[in-house]
Amino acid sequence: MTVGPDDDLAAAEFALGTLDPGERAALAARSARESDLAEVIGGWERLLAPLSEAVPDVEPPPDVFPAIAARIRRGAAGTAPAADLSLLRRRVAAWRALAIAASVVAALLAVGFGWREATRVATPRQYVAILQKDPASPAFELTVDLDRQEFSIRPVAAEAPAGKAYELWMIDARLGAPKSLGVIGGGRRGATLGTYDSAIVQGATFAVTVEPPGGSPTGQPSGPPVFVGKLVPVGP
Repeated sequence: MTVGPDDDLAAAEFALGTLDPGERAALAARSARESDLAEVIGGWERLLAPLSEAVPDVEPPPDVFPAIAARIRRGAAGTAPAADLSLLRRRVAAWRALAIAASVVAALLAVGFGWREATRVATPRQYVAILQKDPASPAFELTVDLDRQEFSIRPVAAEAPAGKAYELWMIDARLGAPKSLGVIGGGRRGATLGTYDSAIVQGATFAVTVEPPGGSPTGQPSGPPVFVGKLVPVGP
C-alpha cells in the first residue's frame, strides 16, 4: 500500500511518542500488518533517535495543553463534528511534536558550536628567533609576544666591537625600508612593536647591524647585517 500524508504524520508522532495510547496501539497493530507503514515508522525512529538521545525530554508547563484543549472545546461546542475535533487534536499534537523537534535541533546546534569552539586549534602567539651568522654561531635570542605587541632580545654570544653598538632591524618588503627596533645593550632589552601588523611581524626578517654607539645616524643600516633570523612559533 502507499502511505499517505496522514499516516506519515502519525508515524512521526509515533516515533516522537506524542500519540495517545489508543492511537499508538492502533498504529502499532497496523504496522504489524502493513510493511510500508512499518518502514515509514522505522525511518522516523532512525531519524529522530539521535535527537532524543542528545538532550533530555522537553516538558512544557503543565497548564499549556489543557488550556489549548479547553479553547478547542469552547470554540467547537455544539457546531463541530467529532471528526473535526479529532483533527484539531491531531494538529495540536503535531504542533507539539514540531516544538519539541525545534528545541532539540537548537540544543544540538548550541552543543555543536560549543564543541567546535572548545576544540579549535589556537593560533600561536609566542615566537622566537635566533639571530646568527651561521647555525654554529648564535648571537642573539629574540622573543616576540603578539598579544602584547612586545619583544625582548638578549645576547647569546655576541659582543659589539669597541666603540660600536649593535642595532636591531625589522625587514619586510611591505614595510619598504628596514625599520629600526633600537640599539641593543649588553643585557636583555624589551620594547614595543608599536602598531606593526601581526602578519608582517610573523613573516619579517630580523637583522642586527654594527652602528655608532647611539645607533645609525641616518635611520637606515650603515652596513650589511651581521646576524639575521626569522621567527618560529613556540606556543599558543
